[in-house]
Amino acid sequence: MSQSDRLSGMVTDMVDRGVRRVHVLAWRDLADDEAGGSENHADEFMRRWQEAGLSVMHRTSHAVGRPRVDERHGYDVVRRGGRMTVFPRVAISETLGRMGPYDALVEIWNGVPWLSPLWCHRPRILVLHHIHGPMWNQLFPRPIAALGRMIETRLAPPLYRRTPTVTTSIDTHHELMRLGWKPEMVSTGPVGVDDFFSPGGDKTKHPSILAVGRQAPVKRFLDLLEQVRRVRERVPDATLTLVGDGPERGAIEAWVRDHDATWVTLTGRVERTVLRDHYRRSWIVVSASLAEGWGLALTEAAGCGTPAVATDISGHRCSVLHGRTGILAPIDLLGEAMADVLTNSELRARLSSGAEGRARTLSWDALAVGVLEPLHAQIVRRRRRERGR
Repeated sequence: MSQSDRLSGMVTDMVDRGVRRVHVLAWRDLADDEAGGSENHADEFMRRWQEAGLSVMHRTSHAVGRPRVDERHGYDVVRRGGRMTVFPRVAISETLGRMGPYDALVEIWNGVPWLSPLWCHRPRILVLHHIHGPMWNQLFPRPIAALGRMIETRLAPPLYRRTPTVTTSIDTHHELMRLGWKPEMVSTGPVGVDDFFSPGGDKTKHPSILAVGRQAPVKRFLDLLEQVRRVRERVPDATLTLVGDGPERGAIEAWVRDHDATWVTLTGRVERTVLRDHYRRSWIVVSASLAEGWGLALTEAAGCGTPAVATDISGHRCSVLHGRTGILAPIDLLGEAMADVLTNSELRARLSSGAEGRARTLSWDALAVGVLEPLHAQIVRRRRRERGR
């Protein structure tokens, strides 16, 4: 049975059991200028659930230049509230029924929890990509960072330990175990790769390095620039292309000017076809991130036959199979690892083949099934208990 058939079967069973309307809570929307892998992940499963027969409403915060009420890929989008005010606003709205009736809830916890166990008594699941840990110090002043860590790792977990939880990282799975989740409450599944990301065209004639992502402190682009500068000691004609934008853009531009780094190209955000061209032409794709739920750019590049060199962190260990689809290394050795791959054509070819082969096994349809399965199972158990009363 195909994954799409499995999804259709579960949706049909849910509808037959009276579960039709699903609300999905996420801090940011895919249309937001700051959207990243988590938002892409949510869009992929929501659009497939909608197509399979569920009625999905995505509740999120205000996005600049976007309407408060919208539709994308068939599902409803409601954008109300600021980055922090959206959390209490949603809890109040859902409790009072202002967003309309719903039968099940999906909470996407991205640093700050929605505390749905306190106010939602319908079938619900949690999607949690990673624990933010050291990211808090990069995003907020010390007192706020300490409060964020305490909420994420001490105050909120006891509320969620009996909530079916989906994550994309084995390391996050293990971390949730340490925070008190029961093993049977957590499922882990890989992110998909669209067939759109496929090999084509020629690589650049010179060694080329590509980094894709939001230019935020957690991505450590300034550290990456220093590491690529070291690469050029061994590979003098190596270049670096940075695709994306964000709050660190000014600091990156300043670094490039201060170091007269004519070997760096900043493209800003680009269209999907242009992004694919960058993936296809580059010799390697890199990430110096401090934390990730999943390195989506790394697996998209893999689909184009481009291997990765990335920091040895939780999300990267799932998206990059060390020695098979790319190389993982600590941040201070990232430059050496990049140079090793750029100067070894045999290694690069082997990693390229492994990256593309693995990417073809990663399916968004499977992801949609994997996220829905714990919700479907919960609904089946609940209906059986109700019949047994």
